[in-house]
Amino acid sequence: MFDLGIVNGRIYIDGRWYEGNLYIKDNKISTISNEVLEAKEEYDAKGRDILPGFIDPHVHFQLTVGTRTSADDFYKGSRAAAFGGITTYIDFLDPVKNNTSLKKAFNLRRTLAADSVIDYAFHATIADLDEKPISFINEVKALGIPTIKLFTTYSSSDRRTKDRTIDRLLSHTKETRTLLLAHSENDGLILEGGKIPVIQHERSRPAIAEISEVIKLAEMTKYRDGRMYIVHTNCGTTVERLKENYRSILNRDFILESCPHYFVFSSSKYLQRDGYLYTMTPPLRSDREVKKLNDQIDNIFTIGTDHCPFNSTEKNREFIDEMPMGIGGVEYSFPLMYAKFGEKVIDKFTKNPAIVHGLYPKKGTLLPGSDADIVIFDHNEQYIIKENHSNVDYNLYKDMEITGKVCSTISKGKFVVKDGVFIGGKGEYLSRELKY
Repeated sequence: MFDLGIVNGRIYIDGRWYEGNLYIKDNKISTISNEVLEAKEEYDAKGRDILPGFIDPHVHFQLTVGTRTSADDFYKGSRAAAFGGITTYIDFLDPVKNNTSLKKAFNLRRTLAADSVIDYAFHATIADLDEKPISFINEVKALGIPTIKLFTTYSSSDRRTKDRTIDRLLSHTKETRTLLLAHSENDGLILEGGKIPVIQHERSRPAIAEISEVIKLAEMTKYRDGRMYIVHTNCGTTVERLKENYRSILNRDFILESCPHYFVFSSSKYLQRDGYLYTMTPPLRSDREVKKLNDQIDNIFTIGTDHCPFNSTEKNREFIDEMPMGIGGVEYSFPLMYAKFGEKVIDKFTKNPAIVHGLYPKKGTLLPGSDADIVIFDHNEQYIIKENHSNVDYNLYKDMEITGKVCSTISKGKFVVKDGVFIGGKGEYLSRELKY
């Protein structure tokens, strides 16, 4: 007898649809059948889609910036994520420079994440290294982390990784099966410090800062035959230039992630009275760049949220350097992108991030033997966004009308959210290993 049967749904497996019933046993996908089989519990998904649980490869829960901490801790953030169909997310360790600091950062994050209601993993984060790159890579991998994030900016806060270190890391990525993640902005083109008002946020970190830096990193990656992943790609021109000049490595060895807010909002938001609520780095872009990015959706491999909201009382400041950067997004990331682009975004939330980040086929698919992480999705339901299960005191997507709603979320065979009601869950740390 099976533990749970999800019947009468339209099942999505690696790019194909199947009509039938899906059965779960011992937290795993057991079988898919046209027949009705015996199960302890049955859920009728008639008229709905049965999708793999979504993977958010880019969140920042309980992030402390100076004296401020983001609104969502791991419990509240993962709860909001579950309402959005996310069953796995990858957070970040604090930036470090050596192996000793790495272990401390890992232990701290593991402790904070203990209350997560869904599964999670971590990316390591570096400033510039005091260690030999190969030594650091080996220590990171021993923790079950094959992904290392770096910054090409923030030199003013000593977080920038020098090009020489990036080059040395890149030369080891394939032999060690490691992936570098890059926050990519040309540090010399960014205006930091001083009194920069919200209205000038986009101009202080201009589009050319991303475009020029990403092109440089692509050339370094190609020359070293390395592997790199660009987080929160926000300029359509960036993608155009990569297609023109680096097609051979694009989304093979040089992988692009973007975020829903860069497709939905533009820098015109900074002209509003509440423009401070829309501040993040990199910033929102011009209408022209937003249109280009939307046109390039097929060349974006994964979607993350960069979820890092701070309450309005902390963000309501006149100048950029006085407020914490970051917005929320986990609860509505998939519905927003599905409403704009339809079924083509499913893999960007499931199979693609699972493959890139060393989770496939445990996650990201409904193949038998995979974890029973499942989303029940109604692609026909039209509604106006009202609810907000995040702990932040505003919702940038409120009152937007969209089509496509997450009804239920299942993690390892058990409902975390069932027909819009939170049931609860217990997440586990995922040790990862890249297969390529």
